[in-house]
Amino acid sequence: MILGKLSEAKAYRGIHPRLDQVIDRLNDGFLSTVGPETMALEGDALYVTRFTYETLPLSETFFEVHKRYLDVHLMVQGEERVDLASPEGLILFEQRGDFYAYRGEAEQSLVLRPGSFLVVFPEDAHRIKIQVNGPETVSKVVFKVLVYE
Repeated sequence: MILGKLSEAKAYRGIHPRLDQVIDRLNDGFLSTVGPETMALEGDALYVTRFTYETLPLSETFFEVHKRYLDVHLMVQGEERVDLASPEGLILFEQRGDFYAYRGEAEQSLVLRPGSFLVVFPEDAHRIKIQVNGPETVSKVVFKVLVYE
């Protein structure tokens, strides 16, 4: 997991070539072109979508894991709590393609705010959409980066 500020994103170059492509796009010019329809940047290997939703009470959320992709979450508007855990300590309740849904307890929590980004790797179970101070509409850009073929 990486939690960073947009102004510091270039420090993470070199981890993976596709992550470098994401870092190059973390600017207002590119981000303003991202809408609710998935935009392929390198076919299924790299794509991006803007999500707008209401944050939820903790009891209505769950952890997710992707075993082939890492996610880059960039908060545009609003704030949400994100919980993190190791999948080994969680209970799997649904699986579709590369999406695995789990229930269980968080090991760490953070608040994602505008100007910050979060990178979650395949080994990072992440629970998103959690209310910070009650329900709030958030807008977030999420990049999906294939790291394991």
